[in-house]
Amino acid sequence: MSSPNLLITGATGHVGFRTLVEALKAGYIVRAAIRSAGKADEILATPSIKALGSDNNLSFVVVPDILADGAYEKALEGITYVVHLASPFPMETTDYDKDVIQPAIKGTTNILFAAKKVPTVKRVVITSSAVAVIPLESLMQGDDKIHVAEDRVELYTGPLNHPWVAYIVSKVKALQAAEDFTQTESPAFDIIHIHPGFVIGRNELALNAEAVLKGSNDTALAHVLSTKSDPPRPGGSVHLHDAARLHILALDPKVKGGQSFLAATNNVWNDSLDIVKKHFPQAVKDGKLPADGNQPTLNLKSDSSRTEDVFGFKFQDYEAQVVNVTEQYLELLE
Repeated sequence: MSSPNLLITGATGHVGFRTLVEALKAGYIVRAAIRSAGKADEILATPSIKALGSDNNLSFVVVPDILADGAYEKALEGITYVVHLASPFPMETTDYDKDVIQPAIKGTTNILFAAKKVPTVKRVVITSSAVAVIPLESLMQGDDKIHVAEDRVELYTGPLNHPWVAYIVSKVKALQAAEDFTQTESPAFDIIHIHPGFVIGRNELALNAEAVLKGSNDTALAHVLSTKSDPPRPGGSVHLHDAARLHILALDPKVKGGQSFLAATNNVWNDSLDIVKKHFPQAVKDGKLPADGNQPTLNLKSDSSRTEDVFGFKFQDYEAQVVNVTEQYLELLE
């Protein structure tokens, strides 16, 4: 195998793994940064990686603590491109700043400062989020604006009393830290930010039906499985394959650096109920998919048309997203 030209962090995550597969299919020679050696076995055991054969242009580097100073310096040796996906997901904790916000910021700045020391690095693609460019008040109450990737929001200074609030703040601050880095450090490489909405799709690293429902997939399927939620949730979702594909296409030097790209289709969460009734009628009849819950959708819209124009493909709609993840859920339920 030739020397790796692409470093991917977060490759054991939902989006990260699919991005790894897309990178290998596109011909990149990938070095995946993992927290422990055992994570490599999980990745290598997946059907998508096995299908690529033994000469799959994939190697691993163990980075046990991404927050340690210089954590990525060895991992970046000889690398041309970086896709940085590693970041905390919303979680309950007694210290949201320590456990969610600071890791998101430090993980981002760590890889940027390490990349600055490596003259071969030409581009860093960072996974941000749609919530990084939409005001917190709008995410909680909705609004009548059409949100775009170029929007920037004021930093929230209120109490950190909920995982969702902490996650939003972490994404806003990590984006600001990366843009501040560009201004103050003037790196030789450029940066592109990807802002996905809720990412929905088959999670190949999930080994049982319960694991399929972790993360964003739960937002699409919880009410299919009888959960009834009164508070409305902001819409805006993207098919896993589209989100992953976008990260790899963003490495193309024909795409100008220094840009942000939104990746979200405007959806209605309760449409999942009719979608599963249409595509999986027997599972609905058998009670595997009760389709009797409720998840109201907040009035909040975004526009990803510029992303589709730049990269030359249309995002799959919400129906395709729900069908994709429901198929896997039913397969693993057996």
